[in-house]
This record gives sequence, C-alpha cells and structure tokens, in this order.
Amino acid sequence: MSKLDELIAELCPDGVPYKTLGELGYFYGGLSGKSKEDFTNGNAKFITYMNVFTNLAIDTDISDLVRIGENEKQNTVQYGDILFTGSSETPDECGMSSVLTEVSDEKFYLNSFCFGFRLKDNNLLLPDFSKYLFRSQNIRKQIKRTANGVTRFNVSKKKMEQVVIPLPPLPVQQEIVRILDNFTELTAELTAELTAELTARRKQYEYYRDLLLTFGDEVEWKPLEESIVSLTTGLNPRRFFRLNTDDALNYYVTIREIQNNTIVFSDKTDRINDEALKLCNNRSNLEVGDVLFSGTGTIGETAVVSEPPTNWNIKEGVYAIKPNQNKLLPRFLMHLLQSNEIRSNYLAKAAGGTVKSVPMKAMRKLKIPVPPIEEQERIVAILDHFDALCNDLTSGIPAEIEARQKQYEYYRDKLLSFKEVTA
Repeated sequence: MSKLDELIAELCPDGVPYKTLGELGYFYGGLSGKSKEDFTNGNAKFITYMNVFTNLAIDTDISDLVRIGENEKQNTVQYGDILFTGSSETPDECGMSSVLTEVSDEKFYLNSFCFGFRLKDNNLLLPDFSKYLFRSQNIRKQIKRTANGVTRFNVSKKKMEQVVIPLPPLPVQQEIVRILDNFTELTAELTAELTAELTARRKQYEYYRDLLLTFGDEVEWKPLEESIVSLTTGLNPRRFFRLNTDDALNYYVTIREIQNNTIVFSDKTDRINDEALKLCNNRSNLEVGDVLFSGTGTIGETAVVSEPPTNWNIKEGVYAIKPNQNKLLPRFLMHLLQSNEIRSNYLAKAAGGTVKSVPMKAMRKLKIPVPPIEEQERIVAILDHFDALCNDLTSGIPAEIEARQKQYEYYRDKLLSFKEVTA
C-alpha cells in the first residue's frame, strides 16, 4: 500500500466532502478603467492573460508593468488565489487556471481579460494542490460548460459558482502534490529530450531537403505557370459571406490550418454554410493533388490536398496551385516551395506593410527547377520519409511527446478523483 493509500484509509476512508465554489469563496475582476498609455510607463507588476493560460503556477518573474495611482482602487492578487482566463475562441480554452503559489511582499495586479477566485478559508486548499486540481479533467469539464458564445466564448462567473470541487484532508493534498511535482518534473525532462531530438531531426530534414532540391544547369528552370494548370485563391468573408452562422457546417481553411505539410482542422477552425462553400468552390475549384500555399502573413506554409475537399474550402490569401502532374508532382512542388533557395526567391517578392503578401502574378512567374518525373519521385520518397518522422502524429517523435503528455494527464486525473462522502 502506498503512502497516499494509507493516508486516505486513515483520514477519509468514506470519501471527501464536495463543495461549490460559491460556497467556498468569491470571484473578483482584473484591472478596470485602464488605457493603453497606462501600460507604457508602469510602476506595478501585472499578471498577463498568457501568464495565466500557460502556467499551472503564476510566473512571478514579471516584467509587465501597469501604472497604478497612489489612491487607486484595484483588486490585487494574493497568495493562494486561483486565476482564470475569461474568454477564448473555443470553450476548450476558456477558464484556464493558474495559482499564485508564492508568498511575496509585492503587489500583483490582474489582466482585465482574467478574473480571480479567493477562498474564504485558506486552510481548505493548498495552493500547490489547487494548481493541479483546477486543470484536472473533471473540473475542466465543469468550467467549459460555463462558457457561452458563438465566435468567441466567455466564462460566466455566476455559473462558475456552481462548479463543484473535492476537499481532501491537507495531508492527502500534500502527498498528491509531492507525487505530481515529481511526475511533472520527470515528464518535462523527457519531453525536453524528445523536443531536442525533434529539433535535431528537423534540421537534418531541412539539410537533406535543401541538398536534394539544389539544382544547377543540369535541369531546366521554368516559370511556375508553365508547369501548372491554375493558381487561384479563396474568398474574403468580409465581402462575400458571414462566418460561423447557425447553419455553418463546412470548414473554412486559413493559414492557421496549414501545419507541418498537412491540413489540420480543429475547434478553432472557422465554419461556413453551404451557400458560402459553393461560392468558394466556384472560385478555387479544389481537387485532390492541389498544393495549398500561404501567400499572406505567415508566407510559405504548404500542404497537399490528399482527400476530396467536399466540406471545406480556403480563405483569400491561401493559394491553391493545381500542378500539371505530367510535369510536376504535387508533393515535389510542396517540398520545393519550402526549400531555402526557392523560399528566398518568393519572399524577396513579398510586398505590403505590416502584413506582407506574395502577389499571385509574382508566384506565377517564380522560376523553379523541373527535373524528370522519375527524379521527382525519388526525391519525394526520401523527403516524405523524413517528413513523417518529424511531423506525423501517428508515428515518430511527435507521437511520443503526445503520449507522454497523455500519460501525465491520466495519472493526474486518477490521483485527483475522490469518492464523495455521504451525509
């Protein structure tokens, strides 16, 4: 029997009490009444949205400052307070929590897009226990149900008061913290090792990609337009249709969905209705084998359409390149557009202010090497092998990193599941 089992058998053999947050404490808001200028020459530390979103425990090594007047009334964050993000683009990311686990003489103020929760009795929950508890699956499920919205979701503090949490004895909390701290550290070390390995593999992939895709006069260099059927782009929703309406069931692919040479749909992916999808299809006419290329903003992300795009289309700024496959293989073009030499050529043609774009006319005129199809097939086979090792979530290093995280989350949720004591 483990020490934790012994503690549970001794201190709470019949279960633990469960209470709502409304019974245990109260919520308070972040900064109010602040202008942009208040954050340019500040005199007090404030906790940002990302500090809460990213960390189990608040990072108190804070460089973000806000101007606070001498007699100004603003809420400050105290040791043990549980902080939450107030809104997000998806319910899954709403109400992400972080806890102030360090005692400090400094005053900390909270970002206006976040809110805090303070216990009436600080002896009920250890701050280090809270940091794990409020990220556990059971509590996260309850928090996600408090979010309302369509394109952006906001947490209801009123509903948050009904979130129910367990209150195990403090010695039980301490032992769980000890176990999870050790497990978290071990998981972080293993993930860091795997991430370093993945970084090395990607550098290796980039080296071989550029080596294999470096050509001289031994192959013919032609403007891209001579080896393709068409180059089109999608439609701008501000001009042609609305996003995320009640009848929007089809995906609307932006640059965000083009990741690691694949098209990745998620809860963040915008939706369009059938009428909008038809308009998009008439514009870009996507087919299997088309190469998607991000021509605006984050320039140069690529992917090949591998399945019939029956329920999705692309946004303006994502280019659909339809190769003439008798001359140019889709996956050869995908890898080629990511090579350093070709990439530097089209980036040199990018124009615009803050958000730059490669004009479609310039892309059509882009000179590319066009080796024989047999040589293209050989190069694709080699690069696809490296690509799968680096990026495919069903195999290789990314899958191992994901497995480690899932293992940690399973173990954490197991430790934080308690039988409820009956009256």
